[in-house]
Amino acid sequence: MDDQNKNLILATALSFLVILVWFVLFPPPEPVVDPNAPVAAQVEGTAPPAVAGGEAAAAAPGSAEPAPESARLKVDTPRLVGSVALTGGRLDDLSLKDYRQTIEPGSDIVRLLRPMGGANAYYAMFGWAPGGALAQEDVPGPNTPWAVESGEVLAPGAPVVLVWDNGKGLTFRRKIAVDADYMFTVTQSVTNAGTETERMAPYGLVARHGVPPDLENFFISHEGTIQMADGILRETKYKDLKEEPVSPTEGVPMVSVDVAANGWLGFGDKYWMTTLIPQAGQPFAAVQKYFPARDVFQAEARMAPVSVAPGETVQVESRLFAGAKEWATIRNYENAPGFVARLFGATVDPAVVPVPGFIDAIDWGWFFFLTKPIFALLHWLHAVIGNMGWAIIALTFILKALVLPLAYKSYVSMARMKELQPEMEALKERVGDDRQKMQMEMMKLYRDKKVNPAAGCLPILIQIPIFFSLYKVIFVTIELRHAPFFGVFRDLSMPDPTSVFNLFGLLPWAPPAHGSLLALIFIGILPILLGISMWLQQKLNPAPADPVQAQIFAWMPWVFMFILGGFASGLVIYWITNNIITFVQQYAIMRSHGHKPDIFGNIKSGLKRRPPAPVADKSKKK
Repeated sequence: MDDQNKNLILATALSFLVILVWFVLFPPPEPVVDPNAPVAAQVEGTAPPAVAGGEAAAAAPGSAEPAPESARLKVDTPRLVGSVALTGGRLDDLSLKDYRQTIEPGSDIVRLLRPMGGANAYYAMFGWAPGGALAQEDVPGPNTPWAVESGEVLAPGAPVVLVWDNGKGLTFRRKIAVDADYMFTVTQSVTNAGTETERMAPYGLVARHGVPPDLENFFISHEGTIQMADGILRETKYKDLKEEPVSPTEGVPMVSVDVAANGWLGFGDKYWMTTLIPQAGQPFAAVQKYFPARDVFQAEARMAPVSVAPGETVQVESRLFAGAKEWATIRNYENAPGFVARLFGATVDPAVVPVPGFIDAIDWGWFFFLTKPIFALLHWLHAVIGNMGWAIIALTFILKALVLPLAYKSYVSMARMKELQPEMEALKERVGDDRQKMQMEMMKLYRDKKVNPAAGCLPILIQIPIFFSLYKVIFVTIELRHAPFFGVFRDLSMPDPTSVFNLFGLLPWAPPAHGSLLALIFIGILPILLGISMWLQQKLNPAPADPVQAQIFAWMPWVFMFILGGFASGLVIYWITNNIITFVQQYAIMRSHGHKPDIFGNIKSGLKRRPPAPVADKSKKK
């Protein structure tokens, strides 16, 4: 193996390590937000009630005491099932019909929202914060007993209306509608039958008690609060929200951002999301805060106060997304151009009000300019082929075809480097151990023969961001979750389920659990194929003359085999396919330049024990 090929392999390993360390040590910076910035909905000091149980609200329903049982209104759509609690009018019971906890038959469906009083409570609520002469009990709050004015089951095309009269001339109504996917529309209205003008501020909030039990806390994906404010995306991890400055008015860690026209905020998990979306064009304050005494995180959309004159009715509309972070569904809500949306499998409903930037609720990462088009292409291939494993293989062929012109130049440069091998060997004999003279003579040789020794690194430099982008796509997109390939490969987002430990299922015992030390040692069939493909790719060239370098490069494919053994099987399939295509391309280009790779000869020479390097006799030099 010549110096050029050694540099290629070394560049791969070092670049992989550098980017990995960079992401760990230098995560994307958070936007700087002024904690003293004004809050639109707090013009009169009115904030949503302490639903989560603030430091001064020990009896709030978000406290550790079990919440009282509530009458409920059923929610049943093609994709959702759950209920609305009439006490407080909270949407706190919601499960996703299309997704199960595991790939095992009979597994429970995924539950997204949970009521207060139980473990991991997670819910959404809307209401009015009192202003002017109104007291907290004059507006609907967490314990308000709502009555059903119309509707029996909340379903697409069948909205429900809740009503509550405060007994002082104000009648509040809440109309809740839901579409066929995951979007709820909540229209709050208040009618003033009194004699005085009343003032109040509408709000919506999502509260989460404690961090999610399935929090992965892995740097490759964001889990925590998400917020889009006039085109600026902010992602805050749970631990970072705890460390925000304490608000002097509310006494808890809090950050507030004024949104002038369009925005949304809420909580984003790896695959699921609950997001508040105020009416387009309506200013609001996006508030994120944490209640330390109750270990509750809360996201709030505080709209500007409104005045309700006697005999007048005022209404405010908001939306709530609660469901899976599906690319096509979210893109539809973002209201992408019809041609592009339909090209990639999404449908555009002309009645849908656009949600600007909603596609960024999916964590595309730093390489978003690669991850977005790569996933769009993968999504389209999956729609055409019908199998995600074969779609990944087809995607690999397309990506390799796109970089083929650059790869061709690189492989041609490598082939020409091989043609210079006899002259380089003669040069080494002539200059001896004079390294400086050797470098000067080699550069002169490269200039005379018009060979660029660095050209071979170009495909590697291009391939590394593509590799990380595909890894990001496979790791964070729900379309890869539980996506089958064939046979035992029923979830391409998980590591290879086979194992040497039970001879890939031939022996009657289970393989080691993923993440254990035994699983790291007893790898599956896909990592083994990966190691073999990398090893064969090496054998296109003879081993280095230096015994130490020869040993390092001989072990490298097998080291990578164990390192990548714990990666998602979809990513390993991509890497195997990429290695095979690269092997064929390089072999063909080398043959076209008159150099026939001696693969079997290189394999045999690699199996032979190398003699130790001769030690120079310094006494003879004297």
